[in-house]
Amino acid sequence: MSSGDVYIRVELERDELDLNRAASILSSLTSGRGAGSLVVFTGFVKGVVDGRRVFRLSYEAYEDLAVKVLEKIAREEASERGVYAVWIRHRLGDLKPGEPTLYVLVVAEPRSLAFRKASRILDRIKREVPIYKLESRDDGEYWILGESTRLKREVEAGTVDPQRQR
Repeated sequence: MSSGDVYIRVELERDELDLNRAASILSSLTSGRGAGSLVVFTGFVKGVVDGRRVFRLSYEAYEDLAVKVLEKIAREEASERGVYAVWIRHRLGDLKPGEPTLYVLVVAEPRSLAFRKASRILDRIKREVPIYKLESRDDGEYWILGESTRLKREVEAGTVDPQRQR
């Protein structure tokens, strides 16, 4: 990585991220350049939504496009002076309450910049990336749109969706 380069990494994975390893990688790549902060956001599956128990959150994506959009977001948000690294990992598959779903790591010179960029990246992921969430809970299944809009999934009478059985 040359002095003008920013480390960008985006991933759609089924596995969790080893945060200690990621922090070690990022600090070793950026500490000699004036970086002084690493902000880590970790999102996880909620166990209760609207007073209802959640059993599972299923993530699917149009992967090629999702990776391109994640890279675009990471590059645009990393273009500001003082940002040295952006690492985004969004998980796919069926996740249970408490399991991590999304990691956003930002290394920057001032901590205020790192916090601001991590927050902007998270907001943009929610709005722009074609990742689809189906929430299974005790009152049915709901497609989640954006931050909090939920649309009940309608299943035709007499049909069975084997992927969604508990």
